[in-house]
Amino acid sequence: MYIGEAARLSGSTVKSIRHYEAIGLLPAAQRQGKYRIYSQQSVELLMFIKCAQQLGFKLKEMQVMFERHRGEALPWEIARVAIADKKRELMDSIGALQQRYCALETFEASLQNAQDQCRLDSL
Repeated sequence: MYIGEAARLSGSTVKSIRHYEAIGLLPAAQRQGKYRIYSQQSVELLMFIKCAQQLGFKLKEMQVMFERHRGEALPWEIARVAIADKKRELMDSIGALQQRYCALETFEASLQNAQDQCRLDSL
């Protein structure tokens, strides 16, 4: 299939596909004359890239993931490890945000107490 069809099926853009090829995320397509020809395997990889981006993976992270495992359509085991790492990273972020939220609650309460004390002192 041509690049436009691969873009449509994967939910990517032609520009993105060309960029992924340029940075080595997507193997170079075979050529038929001046046209790029993509396989179903390429479309599946494009769908994986798009989904991974939506879930917080950066292109650089995916480049590292794919560099370690050239030749296979999708490096499933490496993807599983990367997903587990991303989940841990997300849980760490959630924990840090919860701590900040609690600190804000405490700070807000101390401000309210100070304001209440000022009112009492002015009476």
